Amino acid sequence: MVTTAQLIKKLKESNIYAECSCGEEFKLSEAILFDGTKPFPAKALEIQKGFKEMLKQRDKELKKRKKLVTEKAFITTKSVNIGKNLEKVLPTMKDFKLELPDCRFLADPIDLITFNGFSKNKVESISFIEVKSGAATLNKRQKSIKDAIEDKKMSYKVFR
Repeated sequence: MVTTAQLIKKLKESNIYAECSCGEEFKLSEAILFDGTKPFPAKALEIQKGFKEMLKQRDKELKKRKKLVTEKAFITTKSVNIGKNLEKVLPTMKDFKLELPDCRFLADPIDLITFNGFSKNKVESISFIEVKSGAATLNKRQKSIKDAIEDKKMSYKVFR
């Protein structure tokens, strides 16, 4: 029966190659081979310490990223909620230049449609209004609506 120590000695004297999980090959004779049931050699402990430190750093970075993502999600949610409430009261604000009776609040996908002149019994134009604050941008659906309007891809239908 071959002992662990004898097997390690034979491997260290061999010309056998092994493959690392990273895909690289190395000579077993150049690796730190030892009996895991006995105390680790100093070199193996040093490498283990380095890996533990690296894991601590990764864990620290992951916690930092998680905190940033959570904070960003909170801020984004807060901004969206404020924006949704503001768009509801926008037509009642003193700087709102459109006639309130001409406005129809939709909320989604476009905030307002204004039938300019409706309150005077003659619609001159129709405006599609999207309210944004800060650095907010149109989402894909809103952009596609904007593009369809700008490309004059609209129609009027009567259903009976």
